Amino acid sequence: MRPLIYILCFLSFLFGSAQNKGLFQQGKEQYKAEKYQEALNSWNKILESGAHSSALYFNMANAHYRLNQIGPSIYFYEKGLQLSPGDSEILNNLAFAENATVDAIEPLPKTFFAKWDETLSGWLTFNGWAWVTVFCALLFTALFLLYYFSIRSLQKRLLFVSAVLSLIVLLGAFTMSFRIYNQQQIDRPAIIFAESTDVKSDPTMKSETSFTLHEGTKVQILATDEDWSRILIADGKDGWIPSEDLKAL
Repeated sequence: MRPLIYILCFLSFLFGSAQNKGLFQQGKEQYKAEKYQEALNSWNKILESGAHSSALYFNMANAHYRLNQIGPSIYFYEKGLQLSPGDSEILNNLAFAENATVDAIEPLPKTFFAKWDETLSGWLTFNGWAWVTVFCALLFTALFLLYYFSIRSLQKRLLFVSAVLSLIVLLGAFTMSFRIYNQQQIDRPAIIFAESTDVKSDPTMKSETSFTLHEGTKVQILATDEDWSRILIADGKDGWIPSEDLKAL
């Protein structure tokens, strides 16, 4: 009975994959014919099946941009970047979409150490730094054992220096993986979907309006309180907006 279940699951997966491939191609043809909403309808069916990819998000973002739907466009470009960080084509189109937003927010200046840390963090993902940590741990162990059992003086010195260097890289990689993991835990980006929303000082409509944001602006969610979300923007300002006015990435 169990092998039959496995076979049925496998056949179902193949059927679903073929169907999604057909829907993706159908959406591309509709996009070429400038039927952007129909293309989105086709691609949304793929998302509803639970499948996703950077190519799918990229094409959906392009279709939304053609429909002048800046918020959804930026949202799907950002979703594509989550799967393909550094993709030049997505980054280029995202820049065009961001230029169409109303809000011009100047980010807070970064210190030299903050820029250096950001550069290091961008070299590898959390998994990448974790694998470097494991590799260096194994390398350090092997070099230390060779050093311990080595007899020749020069060889012992070389092995000792190599072991120390591998230990330093190990500690650095472990620190970076730990920092990236912590950053991922607190990183809750979202895109404003409302045409405009008033940012309040407290999670009530009667509270004072601190400033106003418009569709497409990227924010960080700091906290939630029932139907309200406390958000932070790049220039350091924060406040509360209705949760329905944004969509988390």
